Parts: sequence; C-alpha cells; structure tokens
Amino acid sequence: MTSALTRPAPSPYTRRKTALVIGAGFGGLALGIRLQSLGFDTTILERLDAPGGRAYQKRTPDGYVFDMGPTVLTVPHFIEELFALERDRADLDAPDYPPEVLSGERVREGVSGGPHTSRYVTLVPILPFYRIVFHDGTYFDYDGDPESTRRQIAELAPGDLAGYERFHADAEAIFRRGFLELGYTHFGDVPTMLRVVPDLLKLDAVRTLFSFTSKYFQSDKLRQVFSFETLLVGGNPLSVPAIYAMIHFVEKTWGIHYAMGGTGALVRGLVQKFEELGGTIRYGAGVDEVLVDGNLPGKRTARGVRLEGGEELRADLVASNGDWANTYLKRVRPSARLVNSDLRIKAASESMSLLVVYFGFRGGDDLPLKHHNILLGPRYEALLGEIFGTKRLGEDFSQYLHVPTLTDPALAPAGHHTAYTLVPVPHNGSGIDWDVEGPRLAEAALTDIERRGLIPNLRERLTHFEFITPDYFAGTLDSYLGNAFGPEPQLVQSAFFRPHNRSEDLHNFYLVGAGAQPGAGTPSVMMSAKMTARLVAEDFGIHADIRR
Repeated sequence: MTSALTRPAPSPYTRRKTALVIGAGFGGLALGIRLQSLGFDTTILERLDAPGGRAYQKRTPDGYVFDMGPTVLTVPHFIEELFALERDRADLDAPDYPPEVLSGERVREGVSGGPHTSRYVTLVPILPFYRIVFHDGTYFDYDGDPESTRRQIAELAPGDLAGYERFHADAEAIFRRGFLELGYTHFGDVPTMLRVVPDLLKLDAVRTLFSFTSKYFQSDKLRQVFSFETLLVGGNPLSVPAIYAMIHFVEKTWGIHYAMGGTGALVRGLVQKFEELGGTIRYGAGVDEVLVDGNLPGKRTARGVRLEGGEELRADLVASNGDWANTYLKRVRPSARLVNSDLRIKAASESMSLLVVYFGFRGGDDLPLKHHNILLGPRYEALLGEIFGTKRLGEDFSQYLHVPTLTDPALAPAGHHTAYTLVPVPHNGSGIDWDVEGPRLAEAALTDIERRGLIPNLRERLTHFEFITPDYFAGTLDSYLGNAFGPEPQLVQSAFFRPHNRSEDLHNFYLVGAGAQPGAGTPSVMMSAKMTARLVAEDFGIHADIRR
C-alpha cells in the first residue's frame, strides 16, 4: 500500500508557506503540483509567453502544430501520479509498481495513462516504438516485444540471437536495481553513493554503454539499435555508463506513448492541474537574480527573486527548473556560491545540442515511415566522436524524424502532415557559426530524407519550413553553450556527481529537471520533481516518514 501525507489545514492565524519555481517546463510544472500538494502556495515564473520550456508548442498561421521539443513519453503511471495529487495531500512514497512489472511481464498493449490522466489528456500507445533505418535502406522496428525482436535479429544477424538473450537478462537486472529500486534515490552525500557502487560493479553497469552492448552483439547494426536511445536524453553511447541499458527495459515494460494534441496537450493538462490546486503561473516573468540573505558559508538562504523588470518577490523557498549552469552563473551572485562556483560549472561537460527542422508537406498516407523514426548515417562511433569530442560538423549525420500526424491528423491542415527532424550537433563550445551552417544542414537533412525515399518528392510537397539551431537553446531557452539536455550524463557527472536537487550553497534553494538528478528525459524529470519535493518536505519538517 502507498501511504499518503495529509497535512492539517493551517490555522487562519498561520501564514501558509510560499514557494517560487523558476521555469514552467515539465520539471517546474511537476514540482509546482507537488509543492501545492505539500501545502505551499506556489508561483511558477516563466520568461516565455506560454508554458513548456523545451516542450513549448508552436502553432503556425498556416495551420500546423509543432511540438518544439520532447515527443517520446513513457512510464505513464508517473503522469497518472501527478494528476491524482490533491491540495495539502502529498504522496512522496516510492511508487507501488504494478504486479506485472515486478513479475517481469510486459504491460499489455493499449494501457495508457489512467483514470486521473484521462481527465486532462488522452495518451495512446505507439507501435513500433521506433523504426530504425540504416544507411543501406534496411530497417529494424523496435517494439519491445522479445519475439518480434528475436525474429528481426534472426533476419539481420542470426549469429547474435544468443547475445540478445544475454543482453536481455543483464539489462533487466540493471533495470530492476537501477530503476525500480534506486530510481528515487537522491545521491546527496558520498556514503549514499558508496553503498550502491558494489551492485553497479557487479552488474557491469559502470563501463560505457556501447562497450557493454558490444559484449553481446557482433553486428554493428545491432550495437546501434541497442545503444542509440541515450542520444534522446543527451548522452553519448560511447561515454554514458551502462546503467542506461535500463532504458531498453523501461520502454519494453511501459511502452512509448503519445499525447493526442501533441506533447503540448500534456503541458496544458499539467498547467490545468496546477491551477486547480491553487497554484499561479506568471508568463513573461524572467528571473534576473535569486535574492540571498546572509553572508557566511552555511548561513546563506534564498529568500526570493528579482525579476528582469526589477520587481522583487519573497518566498520561503526558491526552486529552479532552468538550466543548471545558467541558474548559478547568471542568477546567484558568485560570492554566494562555494560548491557551484564558476570554475566548477565551466569545467563540466555539457550535453550536445540540436538542429531541429519543423516542416509540413502535402499528402502521403502510404509513407514508409512510422510515428518515430531513427535515420542512422553511414558512421556511428566516428560521428559521435565529432559531436561530443572534437565538436565539429562532419559531412554526414543521423536524424530522428517525428511524424505525429500518422497518429494525430489534427496537427496539420486536411491532407497534410506535420513533421520535425532532429539532428544531434555540437553545442556552442564548438564556435560553429549557425547563421552559416544552420541553413546548410537544415537543407541537407531534408535532402537526406528525400534521398532515402522516406518522403518521395518532398521538395515539391513542402508547404512549411523553419528550423532552430543551438542558438535557440542558448538564447530563447537560456541554456549554457546552447546545450539541449543539461550536463552530459557521463559516469563522472551521474548520481552524486550530477548537480544536487538541494543546493549545497544556499538553504531553501532547490533544482529540478534535466540538469538535476536523476537526469534528462520526461520520466527522469518527473522523478526529479518527486526527489526535490521529498527534500523540501524533509527540510520544512512536513513529513518524517517517507518510504524509500
């Protein structure tokens, strides 16, 4: 049984605690909902004109709807948990996973969301999860079904069938320990980290994911199939720890889902829930500075924020869903930071960035495409080395092509499709001039799609075309060096070594979202919100018995 915390209604003579959350992305909205359930009066401050952050949704005058960022939704019961929360009634326990998850069975197809979620948004399952298209035109439809996977491996690389069985078993062991058991662990101190190191070593989860995958598969194609997913959370398969093999099982267990109306519909549902609980969102409210009381280390306390227009807001706690680096570099004065110093932040490795092309085109009900498509280029390891290592643009690239109108035709005018294609590129530490390279690469991405025969005669059918580069992430989203996913999830920037959700420098100051623990990706961001809410509850003496 999952217990719930019921906080007594405050006396009319007692002031309710107040909270300010910087940023209305998934992390900020999820934390805002949880703070309302803890009994805080919460205001979310968003510098843009609408919610979503990286998940901002754009509607064009010619009738297209584009999700600007995240499109892959999994672990729908995390979403259900948020929509089930009540004001002054918080659930901070570790989740009770369904029996079929604990028994190792695959959740039945068609299960999406839950009764509370359905009040706000409609989630539908997507199959296959991804169509992975290789440079030679062959493809692999990954749907999480072991039998379907075995059949395709037998056609593609029959010698790797036994390796798949071993990979499947070892990835499941990592999933059970790393996700089901440790998923909500906040690594705020060294002892907590050291307690899990023996298990991670035993599971071989600290070597790199690509090296881990290569133990089981001789086929280069299968090594790519079972390692590419970390790119969707900003991680280089050549350097992320093998604990990320659990992504395979997270997807296999709960499937991949889509919110009808786009990811923006889920954002709107979260906003509605937050406001129903009594929360307030202010748009066009960029934060210039976190206000700090106290001058001595260990005594400094966040007391509110100053907005870009000069207005000062006071609160009992401040949390940031903004970029970790720029939150500290731009909004907390250097004299108030000892642990999160300029030196430490600038020495950290940031995730790669993205070039994203948003386009609409006429017709095409018989396209050889699925909802989610991974278009791999002729190189894999060398290309990753250029993006994350030398930070240069090569002549070739890989893409993630998203065509939501195959599931939801309402996102485009009748007889048309809405699509976006995402190309991983170096962040702005590269010095690349995106005013020059952006248009060239955007055109090359569409040419590649057309050349592969995935959207025949695309140029003739194109009705809408625009794109963003790392400059959008650096400017509009205020992301340090234009990174797209926060600190790169290397081993030395994971768990205890990733930015802490409770600030080490300021009392009553917290982080949430992709830049904090556990990391990027919509499930992790929602887990991050619950982690941060737990820390707030502990610090404010709201709940002393949270089941781990």
